[in-house]
Amino acid sequence: MIKREMYMKRIRPFIGNDLIKVMTGIRRAGKSVMLELIQEELIASGIDADNFICINFEDLRNVHLLNAMALHEEILKRAEQLKGKVYLFFDEIQEVEDWEKCINSFRVSLDCDIYITGSNAKLLSGELATYLGGRYVEFVIYPFSFLEFLELYHTVNPTASVQECFQKYLLVGGMPYLSNIRYEEEPSKQYLSDLFNSVQLKDIVKRNKVRDVDLLERIIAYVMANVGTTFSASSLVKFLKNEHRTTSTDTVLNYIKYCCDSYLFYQVKREDLQGKQILTTNEKYYIADHGIREAVFGGNMRDINLVLENIVYMELVRRGYKVTVGKTGTKEIDFVCEQRGEKLYVQVAYLLADESTVNREFGVYDTIRDNFPKYVVTMDEIDMSRNGIKHRNIRDFLTADEWN
Repeated sequence: MIKREMYMKRIRPFIGNDLIKVMTGIRRAGKSVMLELIQEELIASGIDADNFICINFEDLRNVHLLNAMALHEEILKRAEQLKGKVYLFFDEIQEVEDWEKCINSFRVSLDCDIYITGSNAKLLSGELATYLGGRYVEFVIYPFSFLEFLELYHTVNPTASVQECFQKYLLVGGMPYLSNIRYEEEPSKQYLSDLFNSVQLKDIVKRNKVRDVDLLERIIAYVMANVGTTFSASSLVKFLKNEHRTTSTDTVLNYIKYCCDSYLFYQVKREDLQGKQILTTNEKYYIADHGIREAVFGGNMRDINLVLENIVYMELVRRGYKVTVGKTGTKEIDFVCEQRGEKLYVQVAYLLADESTVNREFGVYDTIRDNFPKYVVTMDEIDMSRNGIKHRNIRDFLTADEWN
C-alpha cells in the first residue's frame, strides 16, 4: 500500500481535533485507503483500535443504516460500550439519507473524531456546508500521480525504465486498483470501462435523476474528445444539433456540472492576464484520469498533446495549485497557477519539432513581465531552455520535488 504522504502531510495537522475531515474525489481514487492510513497513524500514536467505528455504506451488510436515524442509533449504541474518544470512519457517506444531520449530531453529542469520504462535490457545496459551515476541512483525493504510479508499477515490472513506465501511464492512467491486475492491457481497459459506467450511473444519472441518458452520454463523449480545448456550451449545442439532438445551453451546462460534481471532469476558467479578470466563456475541461479516457473513448496516443496537458493539469491541482488558463492578447498560456501568493506558468506541448513551434511555445510568455517561474513542458529529451524560460521533459517535470 502506497503511503500517499502528499495527502497525509495535509491531513495530519487535523487528526484528533473536532473539525470533521472530509475526503472527496472520483470513485475508486483511493479515499478508503486514506481512511486506513489515518487509522494506522492513530494506532502508531497510541490510540486503541477498539475505539474505531468503521462503516462502508456501499457494503450491503450496512443497508439497514442508510438513513440518518438508524445510523444515529447504531453509533450511539456502539459508542456507549467504548471508553474515551470515539473515532468514526464513514466511507461513501452520501449513500445515507440526511447523513449531514446525523454527522452534525455526533459532533455535538459525542466525544469523537470524524472522518468521512464521498464521491460527490455536493457534499460540500450544499448539504455539508448548510449544517457544518466552518466545522469541516476538505481534502480532494486524486488518482495516482506519475510518481506514485512509478513506485507501484515497479513492484509489478521492476526492470521497466522511466520512459517505459511513462508510456504505460499514458495509456492506463493512475487508478490505484490497476496494480492488482498487474496493469495488463485488456483487464485494465475492462476495469476502467466498468468504473466509468459506475460513475456515470451512480454518481451522475442516479444522483441527479437524469432522464435523457443518451444526451448525457453524447455530452460526456464530446468533453472527453475535447479535453484541454476551449469550447462553449453553445458550440456543444450546435454539435448536438448536427447529431440530430436538440437541446438547450442550460441543459448542457447542467449535465456538465453533474459530471464535475462527480469529479469525472474539472472545469478550468480563462483569465485575462492584462485586464486581470476571469472570463465567463469558453472554459476548458480536463478528465480526472486519462486512463478512463483511453478505455472509454480511445485515442490517447493520437491526441497525445491533449493528454499530456491533462496529465500536467491534474498534477498541478494534486499539488494544491489554483489553476486558470491565461489569455494575453491573442495568445493563450495553458496554465497560470497560484499558491500562497506565488505564481507559476506552464505551457505544454508534445514536441518542439521545429523553430516555429519553439517560437510559438516560448513566445506566449513575451508579454509576461513578472519574475515568477515559467515552464515549457514537452516530451523532448534535449533541454531547450531560453530567455529565463525553463524547458523540461514531462517525466522530469512530474517527478520534481518542486518547481522554482
